[in-house]
Amino acid sequence: MKGEKGQRPKRADRVAERLRAELMELLLRGAVRDPAVEGCFISAVELSDDLQHARIYVRMGDGQEGDAAELRGREAVAALERAAGFIQRRLSPRLELKYQPRLRFYWDRSVDQARRVDELLDEIASDRED
Repeated sequence: MKGEKGQRPKRADRVAERLRAELMELLLRGAVRDPAVEGCFISAVELSDDLQHARIYVRMGDGQEGDAAELRGREAVAALERAAGFIQRRLSPRLELKYQPRLRFYWDRSVDQARRVDELLDEIASDRED
């Protein structure tokens, strides 16, 4: 996502990081009062180059893993989707953009996928030892 070596990051990348920080601050201050979002955090934000669409990736920070964490995470994503309009109104004066990006929330599967790859690599390594 970052520009090539020696170049500044694209504007979309800078705004995405600012958006992530502002979203985290809203969540930490409890602005979204739905209990389903308790313990969730924003792991990444991808913003289109025209700054019109934001893909926001959510993880749970409560230490749960596997299916239980994914279930709670999907509930948090649904709660955040319901609160998207409220969140956009709260972010608008903070971001000071001409147009506010449309917020879409997604469960961040990257940690689960990385864990699965590690398990497979461990399995391959143990097979080679036998």
